[in-house]
Amino acid sequence: PKLSCMTRMNEYADDETISIRPIKTFPVMKDLVTDVSWNYEQSKKITPFSPNPNRKDINGNYRMMQDDVDRVQEFRKCIECYLCQNVCHVLRDHDRKDKFIGPRFLIRLASLEMHPLDTADRIPVVKDSFGSGMCNITRCCTDVCPEHIQLTDNGIIPLKERVVDRYYDPIKLLFRKLFKRNKGYKYP
Repeated sequence: PKLSCMTRMNEYADDETISIRPIKTFPVMKDLVTDVSWNYEQSKKITPFSPNPNRKDINGNYRMMQDDVDRVQEFRKCIECYLCQNVCHVLRDHDRKDKFIGPRFLIRLASLEMHPLDTADRIPVVKDSFGSGMCNITRCCTDVCPEHIQLTDNGIIPLKERVVDRYYDPIKLLFRKLFKRNKGYKYP
């Protein structure tokens, strides 16, 4: 799949057949128009950016290292075309919209989680409410992205690693059990 607005006809041979169809994952409203309102509802569920006010310098500005800026900058290129949502088989073929937020919003969550100034803890909802475990890393979303965002490698996998580190890493689980019992260590 490609966006028709970004597809040049001279890329195709004169005898080649081109199909123009609406997005499969969302209900068709009329002709090529689909109802993508589900995406807007998912976006509202995500805790917004929450910077730490103590990180401001004396002029009231936030300072960050360039590496930290570069890490999340790629995700800001998203034009919300929802092609990644369209090719995601969990959303399209299995219709798991009730349990899985999809690649577009996993990327948004990843950009917030990786932002050095953000203080909100979204990992519990990434695991429980947004279905990060349902993504099986087929990289379909990365392949169709018109902005060439590496959704899978730079966003979804690191986000899933954070969930695994917190909830499933045996060493960390042991550490939490030892220190929770002995020293009042509290962990969500």
